Amino acid sequence: MPLNKSTGMSSASIPEVARATALASLQAADPALRRSAAQTLAGQPEAVPVILDALERESSLAVRTALLDSLAATPGDEAVQALAGCLRSEDAWLRNAAIDLLRGMPEQVAPVIAHMLIDPETDIRILAVGILDTLRHARVEDWLLQLIDAETDVNVCGAALEVLTTIGTSAAIGPVTTLMRRFADEPYITFAGRLLLNRLGRGA
Repeated sequence: MPLNKSTGMSSASIPEVARATALASLQAADPALRRSAAQTLAGQPEAVPVILDALERESSLAVRTALLDSLAATPGDEAVQALAGCLRSEDAWLRNAAIDLLRGMPEQVAPVIAHMLIDPETDIRILAVGILDTLRHARVEDWLLQLIDAETDVNVCGAALEVLTTIGTSAAIGPVTTLMRRFADEPYITFAGRLLLNRLGRGA
């Protein structure tokens, strides 16, 4: 079942009785009721902690999809942080689904992406680069250039360079050239760097 990317529009606040019913229904035995409850809670910031709790124990893919869609449709930093937190899950489906949704939320992701790119965990930094891969935001190149300037892990740099080979502008020439010197013994960095420089007409 496909995930619905956020449109940036939030649902109007729902009546307290309807919210309470939906929260209770997240624990219903019938997955159809749980899915309906998840959809009802879309756009409700106060429901974010409960949605996260439900997501941890939910086994139905349809319900999990609805829970994630509800987070993506909810305004505020807490919901975006909740989706970003899914990147730490050991569940590959959950990580990939969260990445897909975050890619469709450029303005909402912008305040948190810088923190993800300097996360102590290498895997999180690589996943953050994966979000930038198709994130339509004016600062994507800036973020990637800042990353490769300070990053010490070759795998993170390689991931960033892979994205830069397709979106990099002349602003990337200096930082990428420096990166190639730093990792002169790494074949992929050399290959991807030359690919970028050749595309920009600066190949050696």
